Amino acid sequence: MRSHSCYMLAYECFKATDDRKLDTESCVKIVLRNKNLGLDQYRFLLQTMVNSGLGEETYGPRNVLAGREETPTLMEAHEEMDEIMFGTLDNLFSKTDVSPSDIDILVVDVSLFSPSPSLTARIVNRYRMRDNIKSFSLSGMGCSASMVAIDLVQNLFKSYKNAFAVVVSSETIGPHWYCGKENSMMLSNCLFRSGGCSVLLTDKPCLKHKALMKLKHSVRTNIGSNDEAYGCCIQIEDQQGYNGFLLTRNLTKAAAKAFTMNLKVLVPKILPIRELIRFAVISICKTNNKTAKPSLNLKTRIQHFCIHPGGRAVIYGLGKSLGLNEYDMEPARMALHRFGNTSAGGLWYVLGYMEAKKRLKKDDKILMISLGAGFMCNNCVWEVMKDLGNGNVWEHCMDRYPIPRKNMINPFADKYSWINDERLNFVRMDLSNIILS
Repeated sequence: MRSHSCYMLAYECFKATDDRKLDTESCVKIVLRNKNLGLDQYRFLLQTMVNSGLGEETYGPRNVLAGREETPTLMEAHEEMDEIMFGTLDNLFSKTDVSPSDIDILVVDVSLFSPSPSLTARIVNRYRMRDNIKSFSLSGMGCSASMVAIDLVQNLFKSYKNAFAVVVSSETIGPHWYCGKENSMMLSNCLFRSGGCSVLLTDKPCLKHKALMKLKHSVRTNIGSNDEAYGCCIQIEDQQGYNGFLLTRNLTKAAAKAFTMNLKVLVPKILPIRELIRFAVISICKTNNKTAKPSLNLKTRIQHFCIHPGGRAVIYGLGKSLGLNEYDMEPARMALHRFGNTSAGGLWYVLGYMEAKKRLKKDDKILMISLGAGFMCNNCVWEVMKDLGNGNVWEHCMDRYPIPRKNMINPFADKYSWINDERLNFVRMDLSNIILS
């Protein structure tokens, strides 16, 4: 009985048109339309944007850019998804010469938009796919949903052999733009941006020579049974009745716990025995020497670390815990700077950066790390099947990256740092007029 393999044949990331770019001036206009905000909120937003790690070329939803964030419509939500889903799928089918009628399994993961008919049904209708296609719509799983979808496909391949599968990962930003004034709920507006990715997978041995990568391991961890973890990243309504996404201080703690639990299962699958023994010895010594810090050297088996670009704190937090250097974290940092946090689609922009920089060589191993609402940590390991160097979604700007940390100066700091002037605490005036002038 042959083993069940999961090969990645291609992936296609979404790149919006230039008229959807959220530069400094566009962001300021959106902020000033919110009449619920005052000096304290302006200061919080300034600090958040300066420290966010996002650049001037991320993409926002059309309804928000047009000033309709308080009155989103169902049609606009569908249009936002259609642009991402159909744009990436058209390119995916075109580049691989795989017909939509060849697809056996379809999985769509979009956390905050679950219409009826489903998004999978919308894709089946658009491409006139077969009536026996196995379709799955995943919702509510946040930034880690793409890894859930990949794991689902891997398991489905055990039942449906010699099959093609497509995974579409994205998020609707426009209908869920927060219009209130709670700091912990405004964070999502500062970090989340429009994006997504479609991935073509197969278990067909005859297509192994065409594969970009092979899935080696996949581990999912869900600590939702813990109340703090469950509520640290949650969609709620504030006291004024505005819907939004709440990110609490417990998020860091929940992420660390879920990540640690996940690694306990994943690490023995990927590291050599000598590294596990070394770690065990250091751990024992720690009981007698409090200054000794046991750490696993994942680089003995992993060459590349594909970290979810959820924010600068997330990237550096995970990087520090894994003992990564600037080179290792560069792909996630640059993906965050160029495209922002695109939720479930974010990991694929990081992977695209690695490929565009020609980092990925045959037999290299890639650790994909994702964290999401629930609270969940879903990680997987890919093996590169051949040297890769496609410019993909990064092709238009690869010559500008990487940007050194010292040069990543956020324009908000230069233009609006005066908001922190303490003398403004004693002045009563309409700050929006000053900011716009």
